[in-house]
Amino acid sequence: MKFSTAIFILIIGFICNAQNSTQQLQKKIAAIFEENQGDFAIAFKNISAEKYNILINQNENFHAASTMKTPVMIEVFKQASEGKFSLKDSLIIRNEFKSIVDGSPFAMELGRDNGEHLYEQLGQKRSIKDLVTDMIIYSSNLATNIVIELVGAKNVNKTMREIGAMDINVLRGVEDMKAYEAGLSNSTTAYDLMLIFEALAKGKAVNPEADKQMLQILRQQKHTDLIPALLPKNLKIANKTGWITGVHHDSALIELPDGKRYVLVLLSKNMKDMEAGTRMLAEVSKMVYDHVNNN
Repeated sequence: MKFSTAIFILIIGFICNAQNSTQQLQKKIAAIFEENQGDFAIAFKNISAEKYNILINQNENFHAASTMKTPVMIEVFKQASEGKFSLKDSLIIRNEFKSIVDGSPFAMELGRDNGEHLYEQLGQKRSIKDLVTDMIIYSSNLATNIVIELVGAKNVNKTMREIGAMDINVLRGVEDMKAYEAGLSNSTTAYDLMLIFEALAKGKAVNPEADKQMLQILRQQKHTDLIPALLPKNLKIANKTGWITGVHHDSALIELPDGKRYVLVLLSKNMKDMEAGTRMLAEVSKMVYDHVNNN
């Protein structure tokens, strides 16, 4: 009886220490955000110990930049699972799209896009899965616009609501300047991106097999200068970044060798020194990793 009581006391003590440690880390991160020029948000969820989360400005709206490509990928896999098409089906690579404002045509600029290899294949066919992979790992805007025309932005939003992400809004593809000038831009919150990556981690975004495939794509990410930048190389990191002037985001599922898993989303806007802001956010990511690893 005494032994059981002692174990119970130890467990309670461990839980209280972990909770206090998380609260202390949240205060430290909030202070760092205050010290840096710009506006920032964090949503951290320890999937292995779900009581211990960090949320700062988690419901504030940010320009989604390329983080919207993860919801688009989810919609592609969902429609494929419903039999609307196969991921092996091919689409013609083209560079002409319609503005959501008035239907007028616009094209992507090669010098402003990633995944430039696609521009060498205009008029050729590429599988839907390969286009989705280009959209995620290279953050190809050309691939994004081809894919989003396939599945429909409204359908992306509908699926996000079903997941529980109530504030993320995917209105259009990329570089629709008429829409941008009219104030019609994709937006997100840190909290919603956290929910999306949590759903992927638990096999609840589409289904366990589809979610496994999507995480495998995310783990091939070529843009690793924010959340993964200062982390050990032996982690499994599935992440999607996004950036425009004054903005640098990252959203990720991180898995440690011992089985611990956590979701981390870091958003920013109004940064004048992008390099300094990115470095600060990478350091916050390292602080969160150390916290998870040591608790």
